[in-house]
Amino acid sequence: MIFLSHTYDDKPLVEPIAMRLASIFGADQVFYDAWSIRPGDGIIDRMNEGMTSPAFVFFFVSAKSLASEMVKLEWQNALYQATKGKTRLIPVRVDGTPMPALLMQNVYIDLFTHGLDAATHQIVNLAQGNTGFTPQYEAFSNLTYSVAGDPATELEVTVRASHLLEPNPTFAFLLRNPVEQVACWIKGAPGVRSGPDANQHSPDVGSVGIKVCAPFAGALTPQIPLAFTLRPTNGGGPVSLMEVMHQVSPQEFKTIPRA
Repeated sequence: MIFLSHTYDDKPLVEPIAMRLASIFGADQVFYDAWSIRPGDGIIDRMNEGMTSPAFVFFFVSAKSLASEMVKLEWQNALYQATKGKTRLIPVRVDGTPMPALLMQNVYIDLFTHGLDAATHQIVNLAQGNTGFTPQYEAFSNLTYSVAGDPATELEVTVRASHLLEPNPTFAFLLRNPVEQVACWIKGAPGVRSGPDANQHSPDVGSVGIKVCAPFAGALTPQIPLAFTLRPTNGGGPVSLMEVMHQVSPQEFKTIPRA
């Protein structure tokens, strides 16, 4: 049995991992409350059953999970069982919150820094006994964007991280404007890196301007969003934003959803 100890607020991260584990080991071998506790079940009774010497307890450590009395009972019980060799407790760092002193001796999985894909890979490998299994990507977007302002004067595009640190805050803005007619800046930044920009033609949507912008330094965190401004320039008309993309590798950008 694999037990996933977490709080409700962390489900956007925990559920893709639970689904991946269930696809490999079967849902009956993964204690995830959304399917392990059914209507009519006694919650405490089902939790007790799930905590009866599971092989692994993955404790998703965040500020909110540490504040939950139920989660506290789960991981402390798992720690007690681990001292008797009955289970293995593996902390998973979710939001940068420091580890409890009792867990400092445990090697943890750093989801906050390394991202969902890498953390899921580590969790699966641990549960499989490091068999070298390479998991598929489970859909999750740590990043979203929102739009405000007047396209005729200044469009403000705020990019937020919901859970994890994003070390590369480079974004591409897909526009219906030529790139030379839109200026990009970041609110509060002493300077920005821009480019390489490009004007391309798509058979589906026609002309597309690709404006690339990033701060000179720093990372995007859940506590610190980035507010980009897009302004008409060189006699251009109102800014027409199509979508926002995040640079995930030197040669690849990935579309992020609008909040």
